[in-house]
Amino acid sequence: MNYILFDGPFRNNLLPFTFTRPVADIRIGILTIREKWETYLDSTTTTITEDYLSDKYPMVEMEENIMINASYLPNLELSEMIKSLEKNQAIFKDEDIIAFFTNEAQEDIDFSTYEALEFNDDIIKIEHTWDIFSKNGEAIQEDFNLLTKDRKSKAIPSSNHVIAPENIFIEEGAVLEFTTLNASSGPIYIGKDTLIMEGSLIRGPLALCEGSIVKLGAKIYGPTTVGPFSKIGGEVNNAVLFAYSNKGHDGFLGNSVLGEWCNLGADTNTSNLKNDYSEVRLWDYKTETFAKTGLQFCGLMMGDHSKCAINTMFNTGTVIGVNSNIFGSGFPRNFVPSFSWGGHGGFTTYLTKKAFEVAQTVMSRRNMEFTEQDAAILEHVFEETKKFRRE
Repeated sequence: MNYILFDGPFRNNLLPFTFTRPVADIRIGILTIREKWETYLDSTTTTITEDYLSDKYPMVEMEENIMINASYLPNLELSEMIKSLEKNQAIFKDEDIIAFFTNEAQEDIDFSTYEALEFNDDIIKIEHTWDIFSKNGEAIQEDFNLLTKDRKSKAIPSSNHVIAPENIFIEEGAVLEFTTLNASSGPIYIGKDTLIMEGSLIRGPLALCEGSIVKLGAKIYGPTTVGPFSKIGGEVNNAVLFAYSNKGHDGFLGNSVLGEWCNLGADTNTSNLKNDYSEVRLWDYKTETFAKTGLQFCGLMMGDHSKCAINTMFNTGTVIGVNSNIFGSGFPRNFVPSFSWGGHGGFTTYLTKKAFEVAQTVMSRRNMEFTEQDAAILEHVFEETKKFRRE
C-alpha cells in the first residue's frame, strides 16, 4: 500500500515551523512524525503539502493510496487499523479525519459515501506549536518503547551516577563519563555517536538524538529533546530542538521549541513565566494577533535559521520567524517576523542575499548543502511574510 501524509487543518497553527517543512517533518519525542509513521507502517511515505514545499517534499501517488493526517502521532492500534483500511473506508477521531482510502486522481472526496470507522483509544495530536513541548513527554515514552523493544542497551560506563538504569537506553558510539542520569521520572534515550561531557546533570524524560552533544556541566530536565547533531548547554527544561541547532552555553531555555539551524548566543535566557502568573498569549499567524494558549509556562518559538547574539533576553511567549537575527540589549518584542535583523531598538529587513550566504556557511560546516530547493522555499517565506515586517 502507498501511504501519503497530509498537512491537515492545523498546518497554519504550527507556523513558523511549517513555513519550511510539512507537518510530518516536525520532531516531537525522539523521532519526527514521519519517522514514527514509517516505523509503525514498515513503509516509506510521501507528502501532500503546500505547493512551494512540494519540490523538496513531493507526493508519490499510486493506483491505491491511504492518506494520513500528519497531526496525529501513530501508535500500534491505529497503525494496524490503517493497514487494514479498504476502499470507501475512513478513520475518524470525534469529527476529525485521521486516515482514508483513495484511488489515483480522486480529487473530490465525499466522506458521506465512506464507511466511517471511529478510533476510540487515546492518541497524541499536534495542533498548536506549544503541543510540541507540552506533549513531548508522552511522545518520548512512546518512541522509547518503540525503538528499544527487544533490544539491549549499551552498558552504562561505571563512572556515571545512575538512578533507574532500566529506563536508560544507550546506542552504539555514545560517550558519557562522570555524569548523573536520573531516569526515575521518565526514560533517557542516548542516541548513536552522542557525547555527554563531564559534570552534566540529566533528569528524564530526555531524547538525545544521533550526533548531538551535551556540554560540560549542563543541567537538563525533561521532557526535553535534543535533535540530531545539535548542541546543548546551561540549563534546559522541557524544550525541543529539531536538528542542527545549538544552545551551547550557559543561560536558561524552558518550555520552548527551536527549529533547525538555530543558534542561541552565550548567556541567552528565555522567560517561561509571566511576573503576574497569568495565561501566556502567543502570536497567531492566522488571526495576525496574539491568542490565548491556556498555558502558564511558555517560552520561545524560533523558526529555522534564526539566531541571537550573546546575552539576549526573550520575554515569556516570544515567537521568532524564519531566518531572523536578534541582538542588542533589552527584550525584543514578543513577535519578530521572518527575515528581521535587530532587537529592542528596532528591526530592519534581513535581505535574502546575505541570509543565504550565512546559511551556506553554517550548513557547509556540518557537511550539508544549502540547495536551490532550500533557497526557493526561503524566498517564498520572505515574500509571504513581508506584510509582517516594518519595511
